[in-house]
Amino acid sequence: MTSVNPTDATDADDREELTWEAFGTATRDIAESVAASGWIPDLVVAVARGGLTVAGALAYALGVKNCGTINVEFYTGVEERLPVPVVLPPSLDLVEVHGLRVLVVDDVADTGHTLRLVAEVLGQHVAEARTAVLYHKSHSVIVPDYCWKATDAWINFPWSVLPPVAGLSPR
Repeated sequence: MTSVNPTDATDADDREELTWEAFGTATRDIAESVAASGWIPDLVVAVARGGLTVAGALAYALGVKNCGTINVEFYTGVEERLPVPVVLPPSLDLVEVHGLRVLVVDDVADTGHTLRLVAEVLGQHVAEARTAVLYHKSHSVIVPDYCWKATDAWINFPWSVLPPVAGLSPR
């Protein structure tokens, strides 16, 4: 049995709990919203790491085969972050995205600084950049174009709620 670190906010009473089943529903709902808007991207770009699973699911649901990733570091721990988000290598080749319609995808627009940075960087090179997230928080500096749910609670994502297995001692 895995226990949650008592100093980790993931065990807070007011947390939002996303299950894998709800994740499937959420990504399908977002894809339907994108399609209903009449705008289909040429490329889906995941903000790594949180946006990787979301972007993959959206790309499949939208029938978009062109996918990319941009690596951004902002959070260094629970409620701990760098002063500003930083793009990490390897970088997305911005020449290759010139003139495309790009959907930038992350798991949550918490402060919104990461999503805004990526949208601004890509926006200088693409025909149009839109944003999609599972969750949007009211204090975010950006309102995503597509969002499944609004919440101000801490969110437990099924891919990050458990500690990494690397470094754990064998049973």
